[in-house]
Amino acid sequence: MRPSPRRDGEAGLVSRRGFGRLAAFGLAAGAGLVGPAPTASAAADGQDYYERARALAGDDPVLRALASALAPDVTFPDVPAPAPLLLFDDLALVSVGFVHAMALLTDDGIVLFDALRSPEDAEDVIVPGLRELGADPAAIRYVVVTHGHYDHFGGAQYLADRYGARVLMSPADWDLVAGSRPDNAPVRDLEIADGQRLTLGGTTVRFHHTPGHTPGTVSPIFPVRAGSDRHTAMLWGGTNPPGTLPELRDYLASIASFRGRMREAGVDVELSNHPNDYGLQRAEQLRERPDGANPFVLGRQRADRYMEVMDLMLRGRIADAEAAGG
Repeated sequence: MRPSPRRDGEAGLVSRRGFGRLAAFGLAAGAGLVGPAPTASAAADGQDYYERARALAGDDPVLRALASALAPDVTFPDVPAPAPLLLFDDLALVSVGFVHAMALLTDDGIVLFDALRSPEDAEDVIVPGLRELGADPAAIRYVVVTHGHYDHFGGAQYLADRYGARVLMSPADWDLVAGSRPDNAPVRDLEIADGQRLTLGGTTVRFHHTPGHTPGTVSPIFPVRAGSDRHTAMLWGGTNPPGTLPELRDYLASIASFRGRMREAGVDVELSNHPNDYGLQRAEQLRERPDGANPFVLGRQRADRYMEVMDLMLRGRIADAEAAGG
């Protein structure tokens, strides 16, 4: 996703009224009501795949939200920023609403996945958010940029300059950023290779190239813990499908390869860096019932089904693109 920047002053913390808006968005997304209806060509060509994806999603709010997020011509409403939250004992969420950063807390420092939109977000959201959760932002050792869009790398250089964090991105997306020369682009630093492992404080993250959303999108798999329970999480690096047939086919191939890596690793936790997976609603459920079942733990079969829904929706997008002549 690469939405327009939020206007100043709009990002407040989630209130009870704000959560009601989130819940309404979740219901709309799950019912496939977000955004305008598909075009005639979509109904004629991709609709079979979309219907199969929605049937597979059934009543599952996470899978229903994903299917709606990947539908043609989808639009996303403005949503309020949630207060910082520990999703697991060692994984923190800090967010401005439409885009999130997540901090993996290890015994030897922090691995930060994405850095929001700007240096101001890093200073005003990431740093105080981590402190509010009892983590020291000075312990950020690495900033992993999942893909080269402004709302994922915007605060990275600020954190590198202030705390000495190293910034990682795939070579293709370092090139993407260098070619477009956007504001707040980080200085080129470490490159992520497909299958690369990063170990910090006994915690190992494995990175997988999943091109499609951008040429070098990266999706990590890593362990998380909740009390005595141990889980394996995935973070899909870029959800919004691209516009051309070759890119769509790359995206579909990435789904297949990453789905295999998920199965090998035993992934049972699904995460996203945008609110396209019922994630903000689940965060509020966790905040209200911290001693209940963690809603981000889907289980292996449901996590695999998540990828199957994604696969079907991308096949529909490809069918539409082919019908429209590419």
